[in-house]
Amino acid sequence: MAAAERQAVRRVYLVAGELSGDILGAGLMRALRARHPGVEFRGIGGPRMIGEGIDSRFPLETLSVMGLVEVLRHLPGLLRVRRALKADALAWRPDIMVGIDAPDFNLGLERQLREAGLTTAHYVSPSVWAWRQGRVKGIAKSVDAMLTFLPFEAAFYARHRVPVAFVGHPLADELPLTTDRLATREALGLPTEGEVLALLPGSRANEIRFLGETFLAAAETLCAARPGLRIVVPAATPQRRAELERRLEAHPALVERLTLIDGQAREAMVASDAVLLASGTAALEAMLCHRPMLVAYRMAPATHWLARRLVKTEWISLPNLIARESLVPELIQDAATPEAIAARLGAMLDDAPGRAALEARFAEMHEGLQRDASRRAAEAIEALVAGRPLPASVAPERAEEVAP
Repeated sequence: MAAAERQAVRRVYLVAGELSGDILGAGLMRALRARHPGVEFRGIGGPRMIGEGIDSRFPLETLSVMGLVEVLRHLPGLLRVRRALKADALAWRPDIMVGIDAPDFNLGLERQLREAGLTTAHYVSPSVWAWRQGRVKGIAKSVDAMLTFLPFEAAFYARHRVPVAFVGHPLADELPLTTDRLATREALGLPTEGEVLALLPGSRANEIRFLGETFLAAAETLCAARPGLRIVVPAATPQRRAELERRLEAHPALVERLTLIDGQAREAMVASDAVLLASGTAALEAMLCHRPMLVAYRMAPATHWLARRLVKTEWISLPNLIARESLVPELIQDAATPEAIAARLGAMLDDAPGRAALEARFAEMHEGLQRDASRRAAEAIEALVAGRPLPASVAPERAEEVAP
């Protein structure tokens, strides 16, 4: 549709809850402004969204509260912020309100605004497809549309007759479809010959606590069996680096074989032949770097007991969920022993044709997610404002085939 034929989007109320949402919001703002140069933005944003021109009514950190105890302590303040945002949005009368992630806060605000007559959308699906699926009924009352990153998420909402647009994943847009393993090794100071294993035990203190020793012990076993193997470990923060350095003191045999780097997790993945990682976004990033991986995860026993009863999916890693098959081995809780991890990774490193085939499959999956997510999200918002059907996503009649 030509720009002159579009119904103008004049005012958009955006509420982001953390830095990842600030990045998404800034991309969405740029895409909307490219289509509607006079559009105004208001709500909550961080430094990137403020740089794009949002009138942020509260600091981004206002909503960045994690953990049950912390949320309960801050709940009165969060409720005051929600009331203030509701009043502000209703007074400003935007064309649409878009909550960016932060579902515990945003879905409630979206529902209140929708009941008051505003059009609402939510950008980034909560994991309702994995646990507490009954929440989808509340989501249906809160939003005029859900904008999802992943196709199986769109299929889930289509199955439940919630308007949805699959916009693709911004990480897939950000990461290139081709990578240079040798050049990346040179940049990281790693040997260009021989095998490299990237080891990512997680970015949170609890993940290092539960996985750090297990991952290092598995790496030590692998190094003993494979004299040419090098290990590269990206530390997410200075605190995680200090914790890893302390744990390495118990593994002197690894000192000459292990390179600890600050950040650069994606570069570590690209440089590797295989990746050992905790489940989460890192698994998606490894897939988008087209690297074979083993997902291993351990948690507190009580948390695992509860998760087994609540989680409704066959897999926990995003590559498997996207593919709807077991492309990536998953070792969870008691199965995630150093011996089992070393054995599975050894078999993976021995199977060069299998690794090449998986890299090719991941490249295909990457291409399927690379859809210019910010532009597609802007198109969906434009359609909602104009009262037009959402851009084509997953057909409801196929939802039963692919939804979790």
